[in-house]
Amino acid sequence: MLDRTLHPNSQTLLSAWQRMSIAASDVPSGPTTKDHPDLIERLFVIQQEGDDQWLFRTAGVQLQSSLGRELADHDFLGVWTGHDRDMLSSLLKIISREKLPGIVRARGESLTGERVDIEMTLAPLAKPPHIETGARMLGLYQALGGETFLRGRPVWRHRLTAIYPPDARTKEPRLKLVASND
Repeated sequence: MLDRTLHPNSQTLLSAWQRMSIAASDVPSGPTTKDHPDLIERLFVIQQEGDDQWLFRTAGVQLQSSLGRELADHDFLGVWTGHDRDMLSSLLKIISREKLPGIVRARGESLTGERVDIEMTLAPLAKPPHIETGARMLGLYQALGGETFLRGRPVWRHRLTAIYPPDARTKEPRLKLVASND
């Protein structure tokens, strides 16, 4: 994915997701939450409740402060409008199907016009076998350049600037056939 251009918190989340999803011996060690103490308060979990409804199940303090409200049981897609909402809904479906993370870049804007760039990392969570629920995603809502640009005001509108869907390409087997007529 875009490892060199991701915010360090996003890299930490993706590293942790890989360690949770794959045998620990198969994944090289990466950054941890100890390296980024502000990461936990920016995390959220959303769960699919219908075709186009993803409800917040939990949301960190910093995320709720950034959006200016309690988020539990609110629709994640509700902070997006028009085509942005449709594209994000499609991305969530692709992430669920491919079981690989995706990245969203957006511009957040306050009611008074202050803007900040946002990076969201969305990673699928394993579904507990004994519970009948919709797909779940672990997310990270990270301001790029800092929330100080918002002057303490919450983000009320989001506009997509880039979507990086999961890279679902499989690695082709590397087999070399050599023939000899000797």
